[in-house]
Amino acid sequence: MSKTTKATKAAEAAVDAAAAAAKDAKRLSATLPKKDAKKLRSLADEAKDASRVSKKRLARRPQKVMKKAVAAIARVEKASDKAEGKLAAQAAAVTKEASRAKRSDGKAAKVAPAKPAKTAKPAPAKPPKAAKPAPAKTSKPAPAKPATPKPATPASSDDLSALTVVQLRGHARAAGYTGFSRFTKAQLITLLSS
Repeated sequence: MSKTTKATKAAEAAVDAAAAAAKDAKRLSATLPKKDAKKLRSLADEAKDASRVSKKRLARRPQKVMKKAVAAIARVEKASDKAEGKLAAQAAAVTKEASRAKRSDGKAAKVAPAKPAKTAKPAPAKPPKAAKPAPAKTSKPAPAKPATPKPATPASSDDLSALTVVQLRGHARAAGYTGFSRFTKAQLITLLSS
């Protein structure tokens, strides 16, 4: 048997680390959205390929093998950190939205008489909804035109300006409007208040 040099030992450690990084990246990709998971899986495959090195190559060119393994590990770690950051940001957004929903539910309980009036609004607005899709398809440049039916009781713009865009879209959907998905907050307020 031949002696193992320091370079060979370092290359073996890098190869083992690349295999472990590939395994961890595969596990993480199972929890990610499709696009991010696909990219992370491809990087994990590259790291796995970097870890599959013959003993002969490892003995002859340990520096080159180590460099390739370390580069693969760095790419996998960078992509993993980015994906974990996205997941953390999404989780924070969900918890923030949940706390906002709790606050708005508390406010809605205080203003109980206004809620029944809003829930009565969607029933009369549903029949015109069937007639709306044809005009929406013909007039693409002006999506505000198809959404012309007026709600039974217009909401004040002061109340609407306190809502978020997501909540305004929910109100517009409940009122039976269509073609408002790309509207700004100001456009949604004018649509709902008209």
